[in-house]
Amino acid sequence: MTSKANQSQGLLLFRLTRHQIFALGTLKIQELVPYCRLNQLPQAHPSVIGTATIRGKTIPVVDMPMAVGYRGITEEEKQDAFIIVTDCHRQITGFLVRKIERIVECNWREIEQPDDNLGKNAFLTGITRVDNELVQLLDVELLMSRIFPFTKQYAAVTDVQREMLKPLNILLVDDSKVARKQLSDALDDLNIPYQVTDNGARALELMQQDARAGRPVDILVSDIEMPGLDGYELAFEVKNDPALSQAYLILHTSLSSEISVSQAHQVGADEALTKFDADELIHAMLTGAHRHSESETA
Repeated sequence: MTSKANQSQGLLLFRLTRHQIFALGTLKIQELVPYCRLNQLPQAHPSVIGTATIRGKTIPVVDMPMAVGYRGITEEEKQDAFIIVTDCHRQITGFLVRKIERIVECNWREIEQPDDNLGKNAFLTGITRVDNELVQLLDVELLMSRIFPFTKQYAAVTDVQREMLKPLNILLVDDSKVARKQLSDALDDLNIPYQVTDNGARALELMQQDARAGRPVDILVSDIEMPGLDGYELAFEVKNDPALSQAYLILHTSLSSEISVSQAHQVGADEALTKFDADELIHAMLTGAHRHSESETA
């Protein structure tokens, strides 16, 4: 089995300011639409500048420069602006940007994580270079959580189900701060212990350490789209290492994409979820707990 997941996603480069290039992974993007007249949306977040009807669907449009703290796009600038239509967190949203540059191929292993000292308002999930220019990958999940606040979710489980999960070694991995908090909250609410990290390479190290210590990870919950070692490649590494392969592997993604789910199963994931739904997540983990229990009694 070989992993080719990283070859399937490029980067869309665009500008929010005149001097700085930003990017989104192409799997998050449905289409690019030239700016069109918008309808006002009363009582919306200040950066939501209206709604557009695209292919028969009415979607909110966000002034992305304004949303991340730059000067908003003026009426004159809108003549050259584009709407990036994304499908993320089961919500279709348009992001207005000043200029589209181009789509480039990308080796996601070469994308670096941003400095931890950038603060909570740095909407970045990675940094790379294209043609010697610095490119910043935007954390769309964090951005959307500020504009469309998520309602905290709770999983409905019985006491017996909760106790099934408590003894297991559970590892969560996601490069998005928002997603890590959602995953952690789901387990914290049930008082279930876990480990959490922000990148695939570190997750693999933790799994190897735990295996050497005689307590291998029982359930791994990993994001798919991550800089460095992404979820597909992490799954590939885990399933091809006899010391780690007993882990029940749940890959999750912010993308409403059948392709992402199909690829997740191809690289050995036991389950693939479009995030985030706390109840779906916990019940997927319970399936892993049952699998673990059956293997112990076999």
